[in-house]
Amino acid sequence: MSLGFIQAGFSNIASNDFDSCAANTMKESHPDAKFLDGKIQDISASDILRIGGIKKGQLDCLVGGPPCQAYSVYNHQRGMHDARSGLFREYLRMVEGLHPKFLVIENVTGIQSIDDGVAVKEIESRLTEFGYKVKRTILKAEQYGVPQERRRLFFVANRLGIDFEWPEPTHSDSKGLMFYKPFVNVEDAILDLPELKILGGAECQQYTSQPASEYQQELRGESIALFNHVAPFLAPINEERLKYIPQGGSWRNIPEHLLPAGMKRARRCDHTKRYGRLHPKGLASTILTKCDLHWGAFIHPTQNRTLTVREAARLQSFPDYIKFCGPRSEQFRQVGNAVPPKLARAVAERIIQALKSKKTKRELVNAI
Repeated sequence: MSLGFIQAGFSNIASNDFDSCAANTMKESHPDAKFLDGKIQDISASDILRIGGIKKGQLDCLVGGPPCQAYSVYNHQRGMHDARSGLFREYLRMVEGLHPKFLVIENVTGIQSIDDGVAVKEIESRLTEFGYKVKRTILKAEQYGVPQERRRLFFVANRLGIDFEWPEPTHSDSKGLMFYKPFVNVEDAILDLPELKILGGAECQQYTSQPASEYQQELRGESIALFNHVAPFLAPINEERLKYIPQGGSWRNIPEHLLPAGMKRARRCDHTKRYGRLHPKGLASTILTKCDLHWGAFIHPTQNRTLTVREAARLQSFPDYIKFCGPRSEQFRQVGNAVPPKLARAVAERIIQALKSKKTKRELVNAI
């Protein structure tokens, strides 16, 4: 989210995360931004005001994504009993203490259905009490140039009385809509990256080909090195299974004698993405915190292996200069938890337009 807002023209004045690997990635990617390590419960609004060098009410936009795991449909024990489910109240505490002009909250769509939407109702009622005009919608990442099917819920609120308008989609799969660009597909996104065998690659390496699409060129930018491009380990049985899965195929293409025991009992209409191979002309499925065969369609379209962290990052629209820190499992988790920068940028650009409509003269700032 921070990267998308910076790309749109905001300045990052303060950030926080309790996760050390995510914090290190943020610090390396944005060395000029000030960072507060630790749990949000241990940080006060005055801490952010102090290191940001601003006073209450001066902040243009507060941006955050309270933990989504308690609401995710991928969590079969999801619910408001999860300790993480109440952390949105820490965000509301920051809103009250910072009194920003605009604010953005992002989360999974499942937050609307947990306990009859109790979290959503509380967020909206509290923000209204604080004097904010709140809007909520589900945005589709692929409609904003992200090569991935991804649905996320966004709240945007402001205390300026502005009737905020959501960003108009820029991409579509309908050929008759001449004002839209076609969706960015998997081929456009990742097929320029070096070919790898299982366990091949390196945390830092050189490109081996020229960019073949506008998207590839954009995400390469001025980068001369490629980070986090290592093919994960696969058990021999999974290597054998991959040989039978065509582009766009799944577990249903694997001979029955090679299927895991549980999949032999599954209905053919279930788990449609499991053991899925991406189609080069299609969109990627939602990038999760593990690009694991058992979780979804994470097999490379032309190579018999699963996706690398860099390929997952490309499908999330991260530029190549971003280096994800920590063990590989943590790198995947950071990528999967992230808001696609291109989607965040589309929202940020609309907020900038709204702020400019109020003739804000000083430099725009952003605390995350």
